[in-house]
Amino acid sequence: MRRTPGPNENLSREEAAWRAGTLRVLSCEVDLDLSAAQDPSVTGYRSLTTLRFNAVGTTGTFIDFIHESVESITLNGSPIDPAEAVAGSRIHLTGLTEGEGAVNTVVIDGHARYSRSGEGLHRYVDPADGQTYCYTQFEPADARRVYANFEQPDLKAPFTFIVRAPQHWHVASNQSAARVDNHGDGTATTHFAPTLPISTYITTVLAGPYFVATDSYSRTLSDGTELVIPLNATCRASLAKHFDARAILELTRAGLDFFHELFDYPYPWGKYNSAFVPEYNLGAMENPGLVTFTEHYVFTSRATEAQHEARANTIMHEMVHMWFGDLVTMAWWDDLWLKESFADYIGTLANAEATEFATAWVAFASRRKGWAYVADQLPSTHPIVADIGDLEAAKQNFDGITYAKGASVLKQLAAYVGADAFRDAARSYFRAHEYANTTLADFLDALAAASGRDMGTWADAWLKTAGVPRLAVELSLAEGKVTAASLAQSGTDPVTGKDIAHPHVLNVGVFNVIDGALTRTASHRVEVAGSSVPLPFLIGEARPDLLLPNDGDDTYAMVDFDDVSLATLLGHLGTLADPLARATCWAALWNMVRDAKLPAPEFLAAVRKHAESVTEVGVFAQLLGQATTAVNRYLPPALRDAERAALATALAAWLERAEAGSDKQVAAARALAVLARGKVAAPLVDSLLAGEQPFAGLELDEDLRWALWQAKAASGTLDEPALARLEADAAAHPSAVATSGRLLALAARPDAAVKKAAFTAVLTGCNADGSALSNEAVSATAAGFLLGTHELLDGHYADYWPALEGIWESMSIGMATRVIAGLFPAAQDVGDDAVHPVMARLDSWLGERPDAPRALRRILLEERDYLARALAAQRLCAG
Repeated sequence: MRRTPGPNENLSREEAAWRAGTLRVLSCEVDLDLSAAQDPSVTGYRSLTTLRFNAVGTTGTFIDFIHESVESITLNGSPIDPAEAVAGSRIHLTGLTEGEGAVNTVVIDGHARYSRSGEGLHRYVDPADGQTYCYTQFEPADARRVYANFEQPDLKAPFTFIVRAPQHWHVASNQSAARVDNHGDGTATTHFAPTLPISTYITTVLAGPYFVATDSYSRTLSDGTELVIPLNATCRASLAKHFDARAILELTRAGLDFFHELFDYPYPWGKYNSAFVPEYNLGAMENPGLVTFTEHYVFTSRATEAQHEARANTIMHEMVHMWFGDLVTMAWWDDLWLKESFADYIGTLANAEATEFATAWVAFASRRKGWAYVADQLPSTHPIVADIGDLEAAKQNFDGITYAKGASVLKQLAAYVGADAFRDAARSYFRAHEYANTTLADFLDALAAASGRDMGTWADAWLKTAGVPRLAVELSLAEGKVTAASLAQSGTDPVTGKDIAHPHVLNVGVFNVIDGALTRTASHRVEVAGSSVPLPFLIGEARPDLLLPNDGDDTYAMVDFDDVSLATLLGHLGTLADPLARATCWAALWNMVRDAKLPAPEFLAAVRKHAESVTEVGVFAQLLGQATTAVNRYLPPALRDAERAALATALAAWLERAEAGSDKQVAAARALAVLARGKVAAPLVDSLLAGEQPFAGLELDEDLRWALWQAKAASGTLDEPALARLEADAAAHPSAVATSGRLLALAARPDAAVKKAAFTAVLTGCNADGSALSNEAVSATAAGFLLGTHELLDGHYADYWPALEGIWESMSIGMATRVIAGLFPAAQDVGDDAVHPVMARLDSWLGERPDAPRALRRILLEERDYLARALAAQRLCAG
């Protein structure tokens, strides 16, 4: 998806600070005309913005607008020539009336583009029925793709939206409709009530023939007043038969109950709508009054409990934002953690305590913290309170550190100061800063007042440093008894080079094999304040079979097992009954594989021996995904075929033994379909696609069917009759899943012409006819392209490296990231070269372009790290 490069799209922190210091925004009215949205030949829509503001200490400023065109500008009633005022994505104003009491009114009449990237106002045509759907996604700075504004979080204002659209469409925004004007021509204009003061990035518009389910929530507040919140849940009309709206609305009510009790601050945004939308770049977005979610949470195939739990967690996460982020907002993106870390932590807390998903913290330990550990070991790691110099850096910091590491640290903070102090700090923080913007210091002040502790040292250690702490139990033994024991903390901050010495409050678990089962025999609370702390409870005891630092997963740290503990886990992990301890141990073993400390074959043997005993399907599915990654990335070529076949045999056996129709059966089938891309289990793939039922109770649903088609394509067995069946399947069951599934399968075929066409499509962002690929089409095609041998793929990369800077300049950052990371040659084999050829080419590119955009360099440096880890793991296995 190419666009003409526009200057001035990357706002710096210094520019934002200057503008915040000189402007007070009073109101913003946005009038959008989407009446022609159903016509694919219409590329844009009218966007008319009226901004009212005070200018203090300046007579000039600039407004942000990434536009298709600007027809007219007026300032305080006087016309301004757009040719003189517009410079790229900025509209420069001079001659402002200066002073606190002087109101400047600027009206900008232009056109904005419909998006195919998921940024701005995205337009989607439903393959099932041809209907057109629109929605917005703005964070961190894409409201300017829809209307002219001051695009930064600390220039809050009330927003009033006016939207003209086809009369039969459901049209929604942050606030409820004040009135609707029918024009008699098949269109209607909806006038929405003004919002309370909010930032641009959480404004929103939804328009299309959406299915809508309604409900309401009511609560008597402490002052005796009745709070009534209208609720709804929406999705595309073609998905309505799959939409469990009642469950979503029930979760919404449960969350509102929980957060009203926890925060003691009434929900301030009027209504609470939940819209599930197509081709969404994120899991969800916390627009007050109208939260948007990926429609992957509308389950068109059999959904496991883990999928339902993940959806509930996202619903709770976004609801936390109604207070942390929307009511009180960070002043600049440095303090993004002030909303995302809190939402990740408190959202999981709500999921664990207010819903049926009692194992939410197990999923957090297994999946979310794993994301954090990966991000914190990358060369792009950063403190939780990050140094965000501009909007490009902000876009990239929605990462595992800001979300999951921050949430893990907040969980440790609750253990450190106590849950009551943490709750009281949040309550006072909301009251003191409602509808305003804050920094780290503001929350620390609230926390210090609530806990009676000086939080400066804690914040310096946890929030202003980078890198993963590592914990290990160190023992001295004599005649089988422990004579000395300590818990050691190690690690280096990769940014400063200093040793990591964070404060921790955690449990050290003691486990022994009793009657064949790995059993916790003790767990001791320990407070770590530096590099080491003694463990006197172990002195004089027999050496335990397993010592687990961070038993209970209260803190953020990777675990280094001693040799005895590691051997115990590899031999007996399947007998450990405690779900959280089991998930923590599995996560630690996977980290050892990634760090080239545990050979991948030993991990794979442990998976084959013990994974079937895992009771939480989310952990089970993640283990199967990790095992597949280990085969494809962390094994040298000589070992792959045998290990892949052994894993396929284990999966088939588990499918046979699993309870008919169970979550574990579904997870094993999906994992086997992905593994089968590597030319294993071909007869089973054909049997399932033919509609046979080799496993009782296993349903060939949409997700599994397309995973099997992709396996057949990638393995080279998709002959002409099979290809015709695939195309007939896609035509007979048109859907978003089928569209992406088909693109991936077609690009996966091991054919030189196919690979060339797929590579060109992704690199240019266009189909062969020149039409733009959507965000999801780019990712599906890139994923299919990469399913091939080096002989098929390597020749294309002569065009990849020279194109990178042009891609970055001509695409949005989101689309450019999908293209560059999506095509990166990550699946490489260790060889005899002193420096791997791909590593050498990448290092050459980075060395020759020290001034390339930092955000582009970050993507490549991260990909370099992933590749370096894979090659190191392969070398470990090769001896």
